Amino acid sequence: MSTAPRFQPHYTVADYAQWEGEWELWNGTAVSMSPSPQGPHERVVSKLVFQIETCVAKQQCPCASYAGLDWIVSDDTVVRPDVMIVCGKQPGRYLEHAPVVAVEVLSASTENKDRTVKRSLYEAEGVRHYLLIDPVAQTIEWLALGEDRLYQDQTRESLRMSTLMLPLADGCEIELTWAVTFA
Repeated sequence: MSTAPRFQPHYTVADYAQWEGEWELWNGTAVSMSPSPQGPHERVVSKLVFQIETCVAKQQCPCASYAGLDWIVSDDTVVRPDVMIVCGKQPGRYLEHAPVVAVEVLSASTENKDRTVKRSLYEAEGVRHYLLIDPVAQTIEWLALGEDRLYQDQTRESLRMSTLMLPLADGCEIELTWAVTFA
């Protein structure tokens, strides 16, 4: 049995706050962010945020979208989903409670982490909806927390329509249209 993990540093949010560059903190381990996203990734993010904000304003929902905001999950875990929807109390410098929706836009360098580590984290933290968007294949996967507090794949059902209706809070819902997301 290796003794290497015993010597691996365990970082906290206080350490994280001092770092330069782009990082996430996963259970005390520093994780370097991938290089900045490329055009298709950023285009999907901007189209998605526009759709969300349009729906939220139209319905006067107590929700807002964030792209690039850090979510401090615990004293040793900080992540930065590509897009989050937060209802109720809005964050100051960081988000410190689970968002209602977390979105990750897939790329070759992040897909494995988004499908495994982040999926498990978001599920454990009670993120009600997790969307995985592939800008190249132009697909959206929708995972929703079931009554058992585990993600249920809603993708097949949502693909029957050209839109996805996500319930948020207080009767509010957002409508995401495939054609707009990938335009």
